[in-house]
Amino acid sequence: MTLDDEQLALLQLNLINGLGPRLQQLLLARFECAERIFRATGSELLQVNGIGGKLSAEITANRQLEQARVEWRNCQERDIRLRFCGRPDYPRSLMEIPDPPPVVYERGEFGEQDALAIGIVGSRHCTAYGRMQARKLAGALARAGMTVISGLARGIDSEAHRGALEAKGRTIAVCAPGLSRIYPPENQGLADEITLNGALISESPLSRAPNKGLFPQRNRIIAGLSLGVLIIEAGQGSGALHTARHAMEQGREVFAVPGRIDSPASAGCLDLLKDGATLVRHVDDILDSLGPLTASVKTADSGVVAAPRELNLSDQEREVLNEIDFAPTAIESVLGKIPIEASRVLSTLTVLEMKRLIRRLPGSYVERTGR
Repeated sequence: MTLDDEQLALLQLNLINGLGPRLQQLLLARFECAERIFRATGSELLQVNGIGGKLSAEITANRQLEQARVEWRNCQERDIRLRFCGRPDYPRSLMEIPDPPPVVYERGEFGEQDALAIGIVGSRHCTAYGRMQARKLAGALARAGMTVISGLARGIDSEAHRGALEAKGRTIAVCAPGLSRIYPPENQGLADEITLNGALISESPLSRAPNKGLFPQRNRIIAGLSLGVLIIEAGQGSGALHTARHAMEQGREVFAVPGRIDSPASAGCLDLLKDGATLVRHVDDILDSLGPLTASVKTADSGVVAAPRELNLSDQEREVLNEIDFAPTAIESVLGKIPIEASRVLSTLTVLEMKRLIRRLPGSYVERTGR
């Protein structure tokens, strides 16, 4: 990958301290492209709401984009990819959220199959029960074909990543600091393992150190990459509740695992359940609650998936479903393509109809209803 002049200017913009996603969007709306921002005069920059003298001076001082060139060389040395908002390879789900990150740093590989994802977050100071549920549910989701998204933090986040990896599934870690500053440092080994079965991503420049303000901002990306967010053990002041709030604002599903009613560790989860979050006992509660996808996703194991609940089908049900189109499909055609007895295919069609994944049409036709 090589960067064009506009990408280089976007990267430089992202490197300026104090210039977050919202201000970058305002600048781009005013000047139409990043290159023009760096050609603007100081007085023109000051006309943008939120740009004061300090930021204006910082922008004009970096017109040569030298910091961006150094950052790009460092990315290449570390095998880190950059994805720019608005470009074809940028995660489609992030385009739907308020203030999408202008630049996403990626180590590993974020793929098309990762559109089928659930975020799992919770307390850093979790109980043994919380750890067990995080690992168990993450593993079950991974085995169903879902990608597990979390934040690489201590506690629930780490257990969720490990549960997905143990199940030979995919997991994405959204990091608050830059990707050359893995935090917490004891998760360096876990981070390396994640890059082999998913990716580490961040909106922060490579060398940005962790600070408290980055973590709530990071949580909007966890929610944005996910079809829904599962909260496991969150106290009433837990940062995991910020992720749940982002999910609600973004129109994502919110799930919560109940805990003891007298446990402070579960007080936030119980509040979410009281306010209408979906109670989760096992993975079926999640898959059955997720509606149709905005676009079908092709996976390695399940074929074309139009709704996450399709991941919960048996091999025979999935095989039959994959032969049915979203347009009317002749039952005779389905029977001719499946190498099993016709009676079993017909009974499977009945099961798929009961699960509301297909509908029967006049004249011995069926069609998928996943979207």
